[in-house]
Amino acid sequence: MKLLNDLFSTDYGLMSIIGILFMIGMGVFFVRLFLGKMDESARNAKGSGSAIKHQH
Repeated sequence: MKLLNDLFSTDYGLMSIIGILFMIGMGVFFVRLFLGKMDESARNAKGSGSAIKHQH
């Protein structure tokens, strides 16, 4: 019980919670971003017939 009391009532406990939530939020954001980019890349590769586009 002391652990939870320290976690929610002290400045270092609250900063720990904020840091943990921030890192979890960043993880969710980047997973969604990377999965979206992978799907977009797969759609573009299907549509063009090749994954490599040459630009001159």
